[in-house]
Amino acid sequence: MAAVGGASLISLRSRPQVSPQNSGMRLSSLKRVAFPIQQRALPFSFRTRGLRISCAAKPETVDKVCSVVKKQLALGDDISVCGESKFAELGADSLDTVEIVMGLEETFGITVEEDNAQAIVSVQDAADLIEKLIEEKDC
Repeated sequence: MAAVGGASLISLRSRPQVSPQNSGMRLSSLKRVAFPIQQRALPFSFRTRGLRISCAAKPETVDKVCSVVKKQLALGDDISVCGESKFAELGADSLDTVEIVMGLEETFGITVEEDNAQAIVSVQDAADLIEKLIEEKDC
């Protein structure tokens, strides 16, 4: 999900539903729908039965987080880091994750509470939290 011409995208994704059929189990297909919204909304996510709606961070924020992660983990140019990249998959241990959060705090001029820091496992998680904290800071 990304901002396109100043508009955000909301993605709707249904979870697979399990239904008994002829004494066996069958998963229904996963469907994804995206539509633009005109007003800037806070990053949010909520779930209802089988439906998840979320707004993702701006691409610029994700790119900046990727840069900080690559720097903190001393990753070479041959290693690709994107929003879906998980810190553990990039070789980060718990100390590396703390250093990444500290680097993000310094880069973005924010303070991340310990509870929020523990919930960050991917670049996208970090970018979404950063935008939320920046929005709260500006209010």
